[in-house]
Amino acid sequence: MLPNANIVTLMVAWIGQQSCGRFLPSSTSANRYRLAQSLPSHSVSTSNDINENWSSGIPDYFLKSVLDYPPESQTLLLQDHQDSEVTPGFFQGDMAGLGPEFLAHTRVGLKWDVFPERKWTNGTVPFVISSLYLPNERLVIERAISTLNFMTCINFVPWDGKAKDYLLIWPVEQPAGCWSYIGKRGGQQIVSLRQPDKRSPRCFGSVGKPIHELLHALGVFHEQARSDRDDHVTVITENVIPDYLHNFNKQSELNATFSFDYDYNSIMHYGSHFFSYSPRDKPTIVPKVEGVKIGQRIMLSKTDCLKVNHLYDCLDESNPFQRDKYLTICRILGL
Repeated sequence: MLPNANIVTLMVAWIGQQSCGRFLPSSTSANRYRLAQSLPSHSVSTSNDINENWSSGIPDYFLKSVLDYPPESQTLLLQDHQDSEVTPGFFQGDMAGLGPEFLAHTRVGLKWDVFPERKWTNGTVPFVISSLYLPNERLVIERAISTLNFMTCINFVPWDGKAKDYLLIWPVEQPAGCWSYIGKRGGQQIVSLRQPDKRSPRCFGSVGKPIHELLHALGVFHEQARSDRDDHVTVITENVIPDYLHNFNKQSELNATFSFDYDYNSIMHYGSHFFSYSPRDKPTIVPKVEGVKIGQRIMLSKTDCLKVNHLYDCLDESNPFQRDKYLTICRILGL
C-alpha cells in the first residue's frame, strides 16, 4: 500500500532535515541574502522578452498582467476567494515572460533542442529566499525545495553570490500572487510567492504551491493546456471571466514533449474554479471521469515526478542506477 499525502510530506521533510547541506541555506549565507534584498523592486515589469521576428500578430494577452485589464475584470480576478495562481493575471495566470515563440514549441515542457539556453546547466539551480518571509513561510519554501531535490536529480543550491543565473524567491507586491518565469531566464530570476494575510494563506496553503511555481521555473507547463485536454475535461466557458478565456487555450498536437498520459492528479493542473467569475459555485473546468478531482497542490504526482526527471535526463538509460533510483522514488512517493 502506498503512503498517503501526509506521510509523503513528513518523509520528505525528515529526509530534508537529515541531508540539508545539499539544499538548505546555511547561516553563513545570511549576508548574501541581505545583499540580495536590495536587488529587486517590489514591482516587476510586465514586459516580455519577445523575439522581434514574432512581433507581428502577437495576441495582446501575451503581454498583459492583471494590471493591464479593464477595472471590472481586475475586480473579478482579485476577489478574495480567487486562487493566488490566477490573481497575477499573466498568461494562464502565473506564467510570466512568455511569447508565442515559446508556445509554438511546447506542450508540457520546453523543448531544449529549440531553447537550450532555458535549461538549468547541469540541472543546478542556485536560489535565494527573501528575508521578508517569516520562519514558518520559509520552512514551506525549504520543504518544496527539499522535495524536488530528493525526488529528482535536479540540485537546488544556495546562491554563492557569484553565479550569474539564480532564482530569487520573493513576495512581489504588484502583480501579487504565485507566479514564475518558464525555464531559466538568465540573471536574477523572480519566483513570486505572496505571503499569507488575514483573508487567505495565499501561496503558503501547502508545500505544493511553491513546488508548482518552481516547476514552472524548471520549464514545466500546465497540464490542462495539452492538445488532448478535451478528451479528459470540459471547459465551462460561460463560467469563465470573459477577458481571461484565452487562458484555457490548448497547445498544438505537434508540440508534444513528453509521452505521458493525461494526469488529473498533476500538481500542474488547473483547479476546478480557476478564472471563474463566481469561484464559490461556478466551475470552469470539469473532469469527464466521475469522482476525479483536479488542482491538487499537495505533492508531485507520479507522472509529475517522471516528467521532470525525464526533462532533466535523470532517467537516461546510460546511467541505470540513477534511472532506477528515480523511477522507484516516483512510483513510491508520487501521489
